[in-house]
Amino acid sequence: MKPGIHPAYGPVVFRDKAADFAFLTRSTARGEKTIVWEDGNTYSVIDVEISSASHPFYTGTARVLDTAGRVERFERRYGPRGTR
Repeated sequence: MKPGIHPAYGPVVFRDKAADFAFLTRSTARGEKTIVWEDGNTYSVIDVEISSASHPFYTGTARVLDTAGRVERFERRYGPRGTR
């Protein structure tokens, strides 16, 4: 790799405030705030709106959509498939 052209890659804390969940990982992104982590070190923190702790797919609270009803409503509005 060429020196001096790549962004700094280091530890960063991503925090999901909605789920009160945070994890330490490595990234090129840097947040403006800092946080003292469980190991006693200070890291840059990035607040995210959704993570695996709050996403409906991962938490099991996902809703099943009524796709059959949507198809029927579309066909009533625009006609059945293949009629054009």
